[in-house]
Amino acid sequence: MKNLKIVILLITVLTSTLVLSQTQESKESKMLDFVSKKGIIIKFEDFNLPSVKSTYSNCESKIRKIISGSEIKYFLQISNKGKYNSVTSSIAYEDIVEIQKALVALQTQAAQDILTKADYLENKFISDDRLQIGYYVNKNKIVWYMKLDSGSDSTIFFKTYEPLVNAFKLGKEKIIFLKQQ
Repeated sequence: MKNLKIVILLITVLTSTLVLSQTQESKESKMLDFVSKKGIIIKFEDFNLPSVKSTYSNCESKIRKIISGSEIKYFLQISNKGKYNSVTSSIAYEDIVEIQKALVALQTQAAQDILTKADYLENKFISDDRLQIGYYVNKNKIVWYMKLDSGSDSTIFFKTYEPLVNAFKLGKEKIIFLKQQ
């Protein structure tokens, strides 16, 4: 009888662990989650946007339309060609909206943070897909940045926030246009 209770308890714990592990949300990226479906035809269409001008280089940007079965999703892709590799970040439409809100808040805070007495200050926003936008203040100078990935050559620097604002504005507008067609 005691052994039966232990077996039932073990089965319950193992079953609940398996169910919980299968229902957890994937943390890869929204695009990878969308394109990793099996047994379905997936089509990609790219629509180029103007390059994003950074301090040291120009980054490619485009809208990627993905058709997976009967579902369609759009992603803003920003790519930075580094010395050794190319890094791309794919930003879902809903994340573009959140990033735009964050940029407005960061712009307001930057005006106050430039007056800091700290030797170094950093302020950033991280999207669901781990794209980072923000700035740092060093020696009373603001440097804006966007980090596409955790690898090398993934951080892009900007003298002002305008290229960031413009990149996400153009991406959002292009997605809205494509959805209306």
